[in-house]
Amino acid sequence: MLVALDGTVLLMAQPSLRRDLGASMAEVQWTSGAYLLSVAAFLVLAGRLGDRYGHTRLLFTGVLGFAAASAGIALAPGAGWVIALRAAQGLFGALLQPATLALLRLAYPPARIGGAVAVRTAAIGLAAAAGPLLGGVLVERFGWRAVFAANVPAALAIAAAALFVRVPAPPPTEPGGRIRPGGAALLATALAALVHALAGVPEHGWSGPRTLAAFAAAAALAALLVRSERRSAQPLVPRPVARSVPVTASVALLALVSAALFGALFGASFALQDAAGLDPVATGLRVLPMTAAMVLGAPVAGALLRRFGARGTAMAGTGLVALGITGLGPGWGFGVLGAGFAAVMVTATGTVVGDAPAGHAGVVGGLKQTAMNVGPALGIAVAAGTGASPLALAALAAVGLLPASRLPASRLPAPLPSVPLPSAPLPPAPLPSASRPARGGGRAGRAAARHLVGEGAGERGEGGPAPDGPADGERRQGGDRHQAQRSG
Repeated sequence: MLVALDGTVLLMAQPSLRRDLGASMAEVQWTSGAYLLSVAAFLVLAGRLGDRYGHTRLLFTGVLGFAAASAGIALAPGAGWVIALRAAQGLFGALLQPATLALLRLAYPPARIGGAVAVRTAAIGLAAAAGPLLGGVLVERFGWRAVFAANVPAALAIAAAALFVRVPAPPPTEPGGRIRPGGAALLATALAALVHALAGVPEHGWSGPRTLAAFAAAAALAALLVRSERRSAQPLVPRPVARSVPVTASVALLALVSAALFGALFGASFALQDAAGLDPVATGLRVLPMTAAMVLGAPVAGALLRRFGARGTAMAGTGLVALGITGLGPGWGFGVLGAGFAAVMVTATGTVVGDAPAGHAGVVGGLKQTAMNVGPALGIAVAAGTGASPLALAALAAVGLLPASRLPASRLPAPLPSVPLPSAPLPPAPLPSASRPARGGGRAGRAAARHLVGEGAGERGEGGPAPDGPADGERRQGGDRHQAQRSG
């Protein structure tokens, strides 16, 4: 909730931040881009570190660092300091996010993990979707710095609670516990290049030389990463995870649907504030139906998941997201959008957690959160490159039907083959800020935004049971040995 709220509250703080610090449009955009780059680059490595050294330790370290970075931003004297500290905030956010899912995976038995994930999704959805309204109130009453200062007491309270968390320790994931820095560095660099390329689309276009060069660099780094991972005896993404169809399909689904959602919100926020002339509080009120749909939709989605299985629930939720995007103009789309996204989040997150191989819950959680952070950058790029066309963004959501069709059709996730013991918003991840279009595209961007929400000219993250965790396996093995002794 802390991370999700921080991202969506920033949505309403950026205009005030720009005026107060005299920042350029590019600098305002990078107050979000720096965070997204940092968090996307380090999430998988953070999950891997949690699997090795303990998720509670990573959660404690991450939340303390998040508090320190937030305090620094609240005191920052210039835009450069804000951008640098937002990058640091992203690093610490990467440490704490995978830990939350991994701790649930270790703490809850299979029969109860679905309910825990649904509660987590509803809470994150409430925080993220309520962020614009809360942000509007904070900015109007206390200024943009209050948005970041508010993180500090909440983060310190979470750090204090983390001291009392007691869960079974994950088993070692590799001999000697060594984590190869080469794979981690390649993954971080490839993701950074990809997000950088997507963030530059509004300014340079899809076919601009800088954009094409950044995409080429990302592709080359990804190829090197795949080659390195295949040759390594201790890959960053363990082979049981990479070969799990439910896990990879869920990650792809989350990336595509979150891209469509955030791209639509990007266009809608500019339409409501720039074209319709609404203030931040009034804009936040327009988003309240999405808030309610996310909170109420999470437990409903959990029940549907148990009744109809992951595949059916995910495909229905993806369809609702596409439908909701087309209905933002008439006004009924926000509620449909929230309900669909809640269904996708609950289903995909529950499948990711449920199908995580024993001892790899952290890295799986990192992959899930990476998708949720790369997706928004893709969505904003598509929105900027297509004039925030509802049809284009709905089509992007519809592509998610392909990975959704690869999820388990049964009511319960199919268990993975046994693996030797070597083992999340808005929307659940921070919403990217509604940064303004780049220079030269402002008039076209505003016109496209009006088109997205139907304004005329002059108007302005579940719940399938999981395979047994480490502690469950040990208890079952002990019972088997006891039964064998009695039989003997």
